Parts: sequence; C-alpha cells; structure tokens
Amino acid sequence: MAWSAVTSAVTTIGNLLTQEAIYLWGVEEQVDRLQTELKWMQSSLMVAETKQSTDERIRLWVAEIRELAYDAEDIVEEFALKIGSKNKGGLPSCIKRSACCLKEGWVLHETRSKIEKIIERVSDLVRRLQAYGVKELNPRGEGSSFSTEIRESRRPYPHIMDDNIVGLVDDTKGLVEVLTKESGCKVVTIWGMGGLGKTTLAKKIYHHGEVIDYFDHLAFVYVSQPCRKRNVWEDILSGFKTLDKEDRKITDAELAGKLSKTLKDKKCLVILDDVWTSEAWDSLKPAFPVDSKSKILLTSRNRGIVSYADIKELKCLNDEESWELFQKIVFPQTENIIDVEMKKLGENMVKHCAGLPLAIVVLGGILATKNNSLNEWRKISDNIKSYLKKGKNQRPEDVLTLSYDDLPPYLRPCFLYLSHFPEDYMIDVDRLIRLWVAEGIVSSKQEERDDGEIAEDVAESYLMELVERCMIQVRERDVATLKVKTIQMHDLMRDLCLSKAKQENFVFIVDQSNASSLSMIRNVRRALEKSLPLEVLNYVEEHEDEVCNPLVWILMISRTGTSFLKARGIWRYMFNNFKLLRALNYERTTCDRFVGFKLPSDIGNLIHLRFLSLKDLEFTWPKLPSSLGNLRCLQTLDLRVDSYKIHVPNVIWRMEQLRHLYLPWRCKSRTKLKLGTLRKLLTLVNFNTKNCYLKDLINMTNLRELGINLPFNFENFNEKELGENPFIIGSKYLHSLSIITRRLKISIDPRHLAHLLSTCTSICKLSIAAEISKLPEYHYFSSHLTYIRLRWCKFEEDPMPTLEKLPNLRILEFECSLKGK
Repeated sequence: MAWSAVTSAVTTIGNLLTQEAIYLWGVEEQVDRLQTELKWMQSSLMVAETKQSTDERIRLWVAEIRELAYDAEDIVEEFALKIGSKNKGGLPSCIKRSACCLKEGWVLHETRSKIEKIIERVSDLVRRLQAYGVKELNPRGEGSSFSTEIRESRRPYPHIMDDNIVGLVDDTKGLVEVLTKESGCKVVTIWGMGGLGKTTLAKKIYHHGEVIDYFDHLAFVYVSQPCRKRNVWEDILSGFKTLDKEDRKITDAELAGKLSKTLKDKKCLVILDDVWTSEAWDSLKPAFPVDSKSKILLTSRNRGIVSYADIKELKCLNDEESWELFQKIVFPQTENIIDVEMKKLGENMVKHCAGLPLAIVVLGGILATKNNSLNEWRKISDNIKSYLKKGKNQRPEDVLTLSYDDLPPYLRPCFLYLSHFPEDYMIDVDRLIRLWVAEGIVSSKQEERDDGEIAEDVAESYLMELVERCMIQVRERDVATLKVKTIQMHDLMRDLCLSKAKQENFVFIVDQSNASSLSMIRNVRRALEKSLPLEVLNYVEEHEDEVCNPLVWILMISRTGTSFLKARGIWRYMFNNFKLLRALNYERTTCDRFVGFKLPSDIGNLIHLRFLSLKDLEFTWPKLPSSLGNLRCLQTLDLRVDSYKIHVPNVIWRMEQLRHLYLPWRCKSRTKLKLGTLRKLLTLVNFNTKNCYLKDLINMTNLRELGINLPFNFENFNEKELGENPFIIGSKYLHSLSIITRRLKISIDPRHLAHLLSTCTSICKLSIAAEISKLPEYHYFSSHLTYIRLRWCKFEEDPMPTLEKLPNLRILEFECSLKGK
C-alpha cells in the first residue's frame, strides 16, 4: 500500500507545482526536492512490497513509507490551500503580505521545517531498504515513469467467467424438478461449506427457463449479517415488482401480511442466499405461509437452519471435475495444455485445492495472467506448497491468500479498498472508481496520455483485472455498453480482504464492539466504516488529540433513529475536527430521514475533501451553505438531496478540480450557477437552462455524460436555419445523453432537440423521458448510437422512419403513447 500512497503524494505535489505554483511561494525549493525524493522512493517500492510478506523488517519499513507519504501530501496540500484561499487570483507580492500577516511568516517557517523533516525520514528509510537488499527499479527516479511501466506490462485477459457450473449440472436438473414438478416440501436448502458454489447454483436456478415459466413471481435476496427481516421482506416484494412507496411506511406486521398474501395467491419462488442461523430464519418465516403455492429456496453453511426443509448437499468436486473447471479458467479457448510439464504442475496445484470450486477458480485466475510461462507456473506451485505447510490445519481456501500475494502493487490497494463495504453489499462500480481516484489509488497523471485515456479509464481496467483474476464477482452489466455496473465479493474472499486490510493497517473497522479501542487508530488513514455509534463519537470527543487528526476517510454514515439535534451536533463536530477527510459519503437507511436537517456551514472546513455525496439526504432547510465554495479539491459532488426545492449558492465555479457533478433534482428559482470554469468535468447531471447557463457547456471539453433536467431552451433561436445557432457541446468525448423531466406537461421543442443532437456527434447512448411531438430527422442523430430509450413521449408522427435509419442501433426501449398511425 506504500506504493499507492507515494504515487498519490507524487501526483498531488506535482499538480500543485505545475498548476498552482503561486500558492507554494516560499517553499517551492523544498517541495520540489521532496517530490524528487518521493519519486526515487516510489521506484524502489515494487520490490519492497513483494518482499514484505516474507520479511518482517521490510514490512515495517513499508508501513513507515506509507505514513511518510501521507504526511508529505497533507503538509504540502494544506499549505497551498490555506495560502490559496486567502489569495485567489493574487500575485506573489500579495502572498508576501499575507505571509507577514500570518504571524510574520510563521506558517512558512513551520511548513519548511516539516518538509525538511520528511526529507530526512525519506533518506533514512531508503538507506535502510537498500541495506537489506532491496534494489531500485530506476536510479533516483530518472527515466520512464513507474506507472508507465506498469501499464505496459499488463495484458488483456480472454476470460470473464461470471458463473461456472462444472459439477452442478445434475444438481440444477434435480432442483428444477423439485421446485416445478413436486408438490411436496415448500422449503429447500442448498447446504455446504463456503466456496462450494451454493450461490452459483441458486443463480442458475433463478435464471432457468422452466423456473421462469412456472412461477408468477421470482425474487433473489441476499441475507446480510445480522439478518434484518424488514429489509429482506422489502427486497422480496421489490423482486416481485409489488413494492409501493407506501409500503415503506407501514408496520413490520402489515408488511409481512402483504408478502404472505402474495405468496398465498400466486405461485412465487423466493431464493434467500446465505442464511446463517436458525434465528434468522425464525425472524423471517412469519411472512412465509405454510399453506401456499409458493416455494422457498435458501442457501446456508448450516444444515439445520430449517428442520423440515428438503436438504440438497453440495460436495467438493472430484479430480476430473476439478481439472475441467481449472482448464475453463486458465485456457478458455482450448481444452488441452500442450506442455506436459505444465499439465503435471497444474494437476498437482489443483489437488491442493481439494475440490473447492472457489479455490480452483482463484488459482486459475492467477495462472491465466502468467502468459503460459513454465517458470511462473513453477513459482506458483512452490508458493502453494509453502502456504499449505505453514500450519497443521491446512485448508483448501488458504489458496486464496496466494491470489492476494500475486497481485501487482497497483492492484493491492484497489482490492483492500473493498474491505470498507459490508457483507453481501452490491457495490456500485461508478462510485467505487470515483473513490479510487479521489483517494489517489489511481493516479490522475494517466491523463497526460495522448489517446484521451483518463484516470477513470485506468481504474476501470484495474477493476476488470480483479474480475479476471476471479477475486470479485460481476452482478450487473450496463444493457447498452455491457460494462460492469455492480460487483460483489464472495464471503471467503471478503474475509481475506478484511484480514489483509487490518494486517496492512489499511483500515480500522470501528463498531460498537471495539469503540473503546479507538486509541489504536492514531496512525490509521481510513478509520470508520458503515456507521458511527454514539459511543464512538463520545470517545472521539474525549480523546480529540489522539484520534481526530488521522481520520481522513469515512465511507458510509448512517444515523438511524438519531434525533435532529444530536445528528446535527455529530455532523458539526466532524466538520470541525476531521479536517483531513478525503471522502464523505452519506447513505440513508430505510427509516432514516433526518427530518428538519440543515447542512452546517462548518462543512467548509473540510478543505481536503475529494468526494462528497449528500444523495437522498433530506433537507427541510431549503438552502445549502456558501462555505461549500471552500472545497476546492472536490472531484465528485453529489447534491441530489431529497428535498422539494433547494437553493444552491453560486460557488461551484470555484471547484475547478470537479470531475463529476450531480445537481439537485429541483432548485429554487433564484439559483443561477456559473459552471464555465469546470473544464475537467466528465459527468454533469440535472443541468437545465433555468438554473444554469447554456453557454457554459461549450467549455466542458472533457464531458462524457450529460443529463439534462428540463427546461432546456435557447435564447434568440434561429428556427429556420438550425446550423446558424451557436454550438452547444464542446466535448468530442460525450457518449451518453439523457433528457428527463420530473414534472408533467413539460416538453422539449423538437427543433431544440435537433440542434442539440447535431452537436453530439459521438454519443452511443440516448435516453429521453419527456413530452415531445416528433423525433428530429435521422441525420441529426449520431451514427454511433447503439442504445435509445424513449419514455413519456407523445408522438404525433411515427418515429420508426427515423429510428430504422440508425445503422448501429442495437437496443430500443419504447414506452410512449402514439397519436394517429
């Protein structure tokens, strides 16, 4: 993880030196020297991190390097932000006067001193690393960049195996027959140890043609630990597509009653994945009537969850099945291994997996990256033996540890980052990628490439490497682009991730069980996950000097049942004390609404924030604080709050690093935002011409996704000669355009739409959910369009003569009313 931390520091300091050097007045020489030292150290870390698993001394030094890099980045950035906030647009002479005002240059002196100390620490650490045989990859950071070497060394993999059903064919056939043809047992349990393929088999059943045809409704629900019955019941009804907004307000008994009635009246199949205890089942079964046409299929590691269930036991694969699965992963395009010695090595390694499908899949994912190199296979074979010889209690899932140790340095922090997400959590890929970029795990330096590839593209390629190594599971893909939308981790792989994250000091999971141990996290960069129990906040407040400064990352904050005053106090305390926060994401639970909540102006203190999401947070105070303008490092800002209308102050233009901006669904009429300075913007959602300026779109030359929330009108529009109107879109990279209205009877002028589309020459995805009388002629549409979704349109003319002429259109979703033919 030190390599990632140093890379982030080098990138941040480099950006400050080149883009905002004016704010480093007085410390430029020290900062430049610091960056040089960090680059040199960065080039040594690849070897060091591969050795740390076998050398405790190197592991300790790598941990020191990580903390050193974090400190360096914080010191330089904080100085630049403080000076910059007071002298935005000023000259060096202005900065000199400001420095004198700041206690006669005390800030400059302190910053210089801190940097010099870090440089001394760098030199000392590098000397110690070299003394123990860690060789440099580049002398003193000269030559090609390390990140470039990594990018060139990676290769695409031919396999993406979301589901492997080797050994499950007979099980699938038998379960389909039990569920669709037998009138006996209403509950069936798939039972077996972790990694045997229980979820894979359940998914195969869920998507089976005979099952889909037989049942009226189907639902596949992941049961988390601890089991939350209401969430499970709501997810089942949602799967049935019978969950209404009002259902979220009714009591648990009423909700159970509705589900029970549905299960009685219709033939339904409910699949409950990963039920751990009989207590969990007991809490759920009040909604499952005994006398019904429906059936329940659950997966569990505990045989006795349901005493009266029909048990289907999964067993480990035999040697033949194990080898078949292994070949599917490693050699997806051929069935035979040509090299005899490689086959012998492969068979020997597969035996160590003891027939556990997950271990075989992960092993195959490792070997698929080795380019069929015999030497690499020998190394992996030797490593498997050493792992399994470490203790007497040898387990086939220990092979999973090898999958982590085989990861290159740039993938390790990406994998460990997943430890922040709860068990069975469906991880949104877009959000994950933006968090990776915000944390510096993926360097924005990649944007210097001439081919237009940006940090988000690199992050996506890293994600696909983890998929191809079978370390994460794909759950959903985009229907238009087939890109991965959501992912999930297998329980055993998540256990490995958590274990390694704690071992590497990457994260400290804080909950009610270890709140009293919070003093341990003074050197932890990422400290709080998924909830903030009140005792945790109380401890933080009492031990402010010990734990507040290191806290720089919080993923999910969920204050269920907390009073308005207490909740507001918690947020204000955080904003005033956790000043090194990089990412703050609010995730609201079903019963958590923060009624009457007002966002404190203290949020402007979080000057290091890169990621801020207030999505679904309910504000009854209809105004956001102008102090948001202090957050000049923000890359992602999500303001889609759950309020009828809200006023956004005109300060977003100051956030010139913004890459992804989600404006509120509805703004007050007095809101008018200048966005023309946001030249790095990639995503802009809920743009409209009432609260924003149309002319600003021309400056967003990197825009990839644009979401328009009507109204969308032009001033002084030339209706006769559309080509005479000003150009709208300034980005040649725009690939997705959506136009939507959240209010009825708001329409878009077909001529305005025609001119807009004529300037979107590269889009491949178009979505329109608004009233429109006719589509523009086909030549206004991009020839790259592969996906179109039309909703709520009230066509007076047949749209098909236009749509049929689009040469690459693959998918058309059509939910519109037609007048006439």
